[in-house]
Amino acid sequence: MRRTLFPRTATDPHALALDDGARTRTWAGLEDRVARFANGLRDDLGLAADDAIAVLMHNREEGIEAVLAGIAAGVWVTPINWHLAPAEVEYVARDCGAKAVFADVAHADVARRALAGTGARVLVAGDELDAWLDAASDAPPSLDGPAGGNMIYTSGTTGRPKGVKRARPPQLGAALDAQAAYARRIGLDGGGPHLVTGPLYHSSPLMMAIYEMQTGAPAIVMPRWDERAFLEIVDEREVRHSHLVPTMFVRLLRLPDDVRARSRRPALDRVLHGAAPISPATKRAMIDWWGPILTEYWGGTEGGVQTLIHADDWLAHPGSVGRALPMFEIWAADDDGRRLPPGEVGTLFARDERHAQPFAYHGDPAKTAEAIPAPHVFTLGDMGSVDADGYVFLADRKSNMIISGGVNIYPAEIEQVLVAHPAVADVAVFGVPDDEWGESVKAAVELAPGFAPSPDLEREIVAFAAERLARYKLPRSVDFERELPRHPSGKLYVRRLKERYWAGRDERI
Repeated sequence: MRRTLFPRTATDPHALALDDGARTRTWAGLEDRVARFANGLRDDLGLAADDAIAVLMHNREEGIEAVLAGIAAGVWVTPINWHLAPAEVEYVARDCGAKAVFADVAHADVARRALAGTGARVLVAGDELDAWLDAASDAPPSLDGPAGGNMIYTSGTTGRPKGVKRARPPQLGAALDAQAAYARRIGLDGGGPHLVTGPLYHSSPLMMAIYEMQTGAPAIVMPRWDERAFLEIVDEREVRHSHLVPTMFVRLLRLPDDVRARSRRPALDRVLHGAAPISPATKRAMIDWWGPILTEYWGGTEGGVQTLIHADDWLAHPGSVGRALPMFEIWAADDDGRRLPPGEVGTLFARDERHAQPFAYHGDPAKTAEAIPAPHVFTLGDMGSVDADGYVFLADRKSNMIISGGVNIYPAEIEQVLVAHPAVADVAVFGVPDDEWGESVKAAVELAPGFAPSPDLEREIVAFAAERLARYKLPRSVDFERELPRHPSGKLYVRRLKERYWAGRDERI
């Protein structure tokens, strides 16, 4: 029976568990830090089960410790995207109900302003957080106690991001065992270091590292993505597993031939990728370079990984995102909910045999009910088909979600900002193909009377948005349209605007 938070604490306590390039933790040291963190949440901050905390910091080991501590303390943890504008940070911090925010020095003031008047506390990573942990009890968390979870914010149909609460086992010990089982199911068996390449506010790089820590792998955290540094770390540290997004593949492939040739990758044997569409040419080039070690998945924050496809299988079924994992059934349905025959495109649904309600949107039961139309059944709004052999192919997104570099961007939020500019009478925001990012943000603007299209006006509109939105949400370009295509009911025909960019492409992501 499990007696520690991490299996290697008992078997190899002095081995490396966590390394962010500036700080390292052994398994015993990490166990102690997480226990103190969880006890501090309960004893000093007074948090109870299902309360919430948030994390606002760059990639550093304290961010992972905070998530692990939240799980151990039975509370919800929301990692906040550090690229967000201050008003956006305030919305997420308040909406999730955070009773404390753990921030780094760079974001401490933003966190304090976001929580002003709420009574919530801000603790800053470094000396302040270390002193707080030193004062906390080191008593190990009870594995029979309640399990917490992460509540990642993802955009929804209202244009405002919503926190996603995934179903979780009721007890901490069962939750940790489930994490280990999940890791093994997707090929993360703990046989070597796991390299974190993406931001820890994103569910995939964060949780895949945490899951594999439960099978014994130490986590090495890159402070930021750098393709040359990635190859050096993989070689020097004999990294076995990692998670990348297609943008990273594109940048790796652009490295000089001699740099690529020097990379040995001695232990690398599985690279998971997803979170954004990948061009077949990019994927084939990566397989030619690294061999058949790429494993693509499809899923989302709500349901986790639902399909997998390994490189050899993908070469036989190019463009597929794989077949359903054993606990899922996936099918396409028409607008009336009828199952479609193999190969026909419709809304993709999944049945999760484990959970009648696989997830919930925080504070939005109507949105939850829309996404989960029947017990065990849910949809993320993606469009696609399932062939006769069970291979899933994505075709479109029922909403107009843009995925750029693995990050979800919701057009309605951007449109709400742009339409406030005096020159904008109407606006549509949508994704257009981008070889590096998968998609980039395009705005189509119908000008108000008295304004004429010009490069200066385009720059002014983007600058206006930059004062109100995170940089990654800004339009890369603006088209000025004489009139946007709207139905008399007011519905905007975004597809008519998108077609000129997506014509001739198989994907419509």
